[in-house]
Formats: sequence, structure tokens, C-alpha cells
Amino acid sequence: MKIKRFEELEVWKKAIELAKNIYRLTGQGSLAKDWGLAGQMQRAAVSISANIVEGFEKNNNNEFIRFLKIAKGSCGELRSHLYIAREIQYLSSKEFEPTHELACRLGFRIGRFIQYLQSKRKKGEFK
Repeated sequence: MKIKRFEELEVWKKAIELAKNIYRLTGQGSLAKDWGLAGQMQRAAVSISANIVEGFEKNNNNEFIRFLKIAKGSCGELRSHLYIAREIQYLSSKEFEPTHELACRLGFRIGRFIQYLQSKRKKGEFK
């Protein structure tokens, strides 16, 4: 089955879910008052879904892989920000854990998607 719209991509759907969680977390408590960290977290979260879409819309699988790698990097960046927010007690472990787990799973899924696309390229199924 060929995916025709980015809205069909599971990694994009999960990226949107993660961004919603980040906006919820950054809109409350001490984190809401730290515009620098909150803004960085929001930008990293939005970057994940945006890069998935940008790569998909290029209609070029090599470009798609490149943008998926950028999205994966943003996912790692966000995880680091989450650790900082927890360490400086902006987030409790109860707040940190589910969002961190979602970010870990998403990063893993993006990585597997990249591997899948690269294997298709090696087999000559797309260029």
C-alpha cells in the first residue's frame, strides 16, 4: 500500500501527539515561566512533525530519509530538554515519564522507518 498523504504516516501522528504533550507541559507550573527552555522544547517538538512532512512532500525518497534523520535528531534534542526540566524540578517524574517514553518510542520508530526506506533503496525499489 502506497501512502499518498503525510497524514497517513504513523510517525507523523505520534509526533503530533508528542507535540501536544509538550505544549501541555510547557503551559503549566514553573516551566511556563521559563520561556527559554519552554520555547526550546516547543520548537524541538514542532520540528519533529514538520520535518517528517517536509521530507514526505519533497516526493523524493532520498530527501525524505534526510528529513527523517533531522526529525530523529529533534526527537533526541527534546528528550534532553525533558531531562533538564526534570532535573531542575520543573517536571515531576510522573509528568516526565510518559512524555519521555513517547519521545523514545517515536525516535525508535523514525529510526526503523529510515532503515526500511534505506533497505528499499539498496534493493533498487526506489531512488
